[in-house]
Amino acid sequence: MNLQKRLRSSSRLIIKNLSKSYKDSNLKVLHNISLTVGEKEVVGVIGPSGCGKSTLLDCIAGLTVPENGDILIDNKSIVKKRGQVAYMFQDDVMFPWRSVLDNVIIPLELKNIKKDTARKEAKTLLKTFGLEKFASFYPFMLSGGMRERASLLRTYLCKKDVMLLDEPFSKLDALTRSQIQEWFLHILSQQQKSVLFVTHDVDEAIYLSDRIYVLSQRPSKVIAEVPITIKKPRSIDISLSKEFISKKKQILDLLKQ
Repeated sequence: MNLQKRLRSSSRLIIKNLSKSYKDSNLKVLHNISLTVGEKEVVGVIGPSGCGKSTLLDCIAGLTVPENGDILIDNKSIVKKRGQVAYMFQDDVMFPWRSVLDNVIIPLELKNIKKDTARKEAKTLLKTFGLEKFASFYPFMLSGGMRERASLLRTYLCKKDVMLLDEPFSKLDALTRSQIQEWFLHILSQQQKSVLFVTHDVDEAIYLSDRIYVLSQRPSKVIAEVPITIKKPRSIDISLSKEFISKKKQILDLLKQ
């Protein structure tokens, strides 16, 4: 299905002709970006460093305002509106004085849910996110992988159908990253969220995504939409398959443009 047909279909998130520049510095960042994320779909965005991937997520989250274009969730515009999506930043931003349990319940507390009620709800998900033994731990006691799990649970508890992830696993070592990626796909198969994530890692983009949008140098535009048809559930050894290697070469060639 091409982009225009998908824009008319029941996509959960639709971005139409989005442009963003910073007039004070005369910096053009995004130019006429259009993309979609379907229900229960994982969509990756990859592009050169500094091309505006994080700015794109900030626009969707309402943290910055585009000068042109529209952003829709379930066909309703969310431009300039905050709190419409769950957003996981590059840094886990965990409060060091709070336990894991009390860190992950922050989205619930912001909705004025009582702490005891919020804790009870979060506890039901600790096992799913592999944190049942770490509820009372403080952030400095956790490995990088455990911090990522806690950050993902906190993002999940925002209770939004669309999740934005900004370089979610970039700070992990290669082995831990592979393990967390495999676990993350398993979680998504259970939770059924729509996910848009940005990454510099071509392997990660292919492994996690149903589709990938490739962006150009700044001011960035979509130069290709690459479908990933490798069957799920996936294991990390698919990176050795002919299909994976072919997709990787295709994307690397596009990034050279």
